[in-house]
Amino acid sequence: MNYKESAQAILEAIGGKENVSAAAHCATRLRLVLHDEDQIDQAALDNMELVKGTFSTGGQFQIILGSGIVNEVYKQFIQLVGINEMSTSEVKSASAKKQNPLLQLVKLLSDIFVPIIPAIVAGGLLMGLNNLLTAKDLFIAGKSLIDANPGIADLAAMINTFANAAFVFLPVLIGFSATKRFGGNPFLGAALGMIMVHPDLLNAYGYGAALVEHKVPVWNILGFSIEKVGYQGTVLPVLASSFILAKIEIGLRKITPSALDNLLTPLLSILVTAALTFTIVGPITRSAGNLFTDGIVWLYNTTGFVGGGIFGFFYAPIVITGMHQSFIAVETQLISDIAKTGGSFLFPIAAMSNVAQGAATLAVLLITKDKKMKSLASASGISALLGITEPAMFGVNLKLRYPFFGAIIGAGIASAFITFFKVKAVALGAAGLPGIISIKPGEILYYVIGMAISIVVAFTMTLVLAKRNAKKNAVEVENKAA
Repeated sequence: MNYKESAQAILEAIGGKENVSAAAHCATRLRLVLHDEDQIDQAALDNMELVKGTFSTGGQFQIILGSGIVNEVYKQFIQLVGINEMSTSEVKSASAKKQNPLLQLVKLLSDIFVPIIPAIVAGGLLMGLNNLLTAKDLFIAGKSLIDANPGIADLAAMINTFANAAFVFLPVLIGFSATKRFGGNPFLGAALGMIMVHPDLLNAYGYGAALVEHKVPVWNILGFSIEKVGYQGTVLPVLASSFILAKIEIGLRKITPSALDNLLTPLLSILVTAALTFTIVGPITRSAGNLFTDGIVWLYNTTGFVGGGIFGFFYAPIVITGMHQSFIAVETQLISDIAKTGGSFLFPIAAMSNVAQGAATLAVLLITKDKKMKSLASASGISALLGITEPAMFGVNLKLRYPFFGAIIGAGIASAFITFFKVKAVALGAAGLPGIISIKPGEILYYVIGMAISIVVAFTMTLVLAKRNAKKNAVEVENKAA
């Protein structure tokens, strides 16, 4: 393969080197920031055998080439454009300038939460494993696995400890990631998170009961009473405090003499931010977070299966905008406060949408005669069923349009079904077929039925819409000929 010729052809199709603002690559895709995406010759890109698909999102135009190939094409591409090699984070920064404030906020949340997802997923899946061991009637009538095998009771207890750690100490993870994103020292952010969950404080999960019984411990300082309450499992308080910490640190470094910088800046940053956290920021954002969570739960309980169906129908369009990244913060809060919320209803709906996209793509595999499309549909369809939808959605379904409509119809119906039966997740994981382990044990059957509905409806609707699309195209050809 002549990678230089391929890079040249791609460059010409996107409007030449004058149209390229920034360029990087990930495992499978060229990630480009273009001055004017209207200059793209989409037909030329679609006709290239090398190109597996294209899509535009978050200010970036991305070209799917495949692992291994993308690296070689990128080397030739940046030489032709005359720019230095860039990282994906640098391209994200360049593309952020083209986004509106709402998308910039979504990107901010994504930058903070995506790095800590592995820790949350690991804890969540361990929580799911603990539920499998302790749930009655799941495998044995009237008993749980530990009831039938008392020897593994401590194993379940140990797994439960492992599972809860990421949520109990969530402010440490968020503090590190958020402070880094805001431009501060991430280790100071982690230290602030540790202060917020210090064992000397009243555990946040016991705050409600202590408040009712008027037993909330306080610090009495100069006539002021400050509640000694932790922030285990919270999101908003540590986000706000991390922002303040980073800005105070940046400000202090500008005015503190270099000889005293390493001594005074960390000391004053932590002291001032921690004091503000427990006196003003924490109590206000804790209340705001509780209201937000209560509002989400109320909306879910009030709108019922109708709201669930509407959300499922629009979930894929939301993914196109990238705004689904903001759901990570909401899901983290719902799962960390599982005693009140019962878990996350967002994860099961996302899974219904993902498997629907996969089913629609596999329907295309069945009906298309284009060898390139068959190759792309087979791999991306299976990937979508496992929870990774980008190749299927952008490479196949949106390109042909009718599979995308078939998929969102299937997702809407399946989401209405699982919402009717109150299916919720107790953990984060792969939102697709493997997501079974993340679902509350008593609701797994409804989750499986929901996935079956999503797959069957999306697959069938795609076939129906394909026939309708073929007839429409045939009529247009006849009309042109006449």
